Amino acid sequence: MRIQGKCHCGNIAYELLWPGEGAEIPVRACGCTFCTKHGGAWTSDRDSELAVVVRDESLLSKYRFGTGTAEFYVCSRCGAVPLVTSEIDDHLYAVVNVNTFEGVSPSSFVRTVTSFDGEDTGSRLERRRRNWIKAVRISTSAA
Repeated sequence: MRIQGKCHCGNIAYELLWPGEGAEIPVRACGCTFCTKHGGAWTSDRDSELAVVVRDESLLSKYRFGTGTAEFYVCSRCGAVPLVTSEIDDHLYAVVNVNTFEGVSPSSFVRTVTSFDGEDTGSRLERRRRNWIKAVRISTSAA
């Protein structure tokens, strides 16, 4: 299944190739303060492929907090957070925010609330390596 997504203004856009057609999409609503305040509802499938285009890099803000092992892509123009990346052993992994999907019915989402409090950094990185999107391409183009 091909899924298009973007921030509100379209500066950060992506195409997600999701395995299968019409599949249920697992969604993790993280309970951390950043995700709660920004409406982060994340999904990933390690066998999916993600291609991201940042149209105007000057309007991209990257934010790290906590362990500093994840980078949140925040559009400085509209404030949306469409994806998060984590570089592990020189390989880039990602999750996408289902609230930035275009044309996908929320009825296909299977939502769960998650908390990663108390997870040590090594366990966190190993979980991402197992579960996050492993085929990630990010490119930029001039506005």
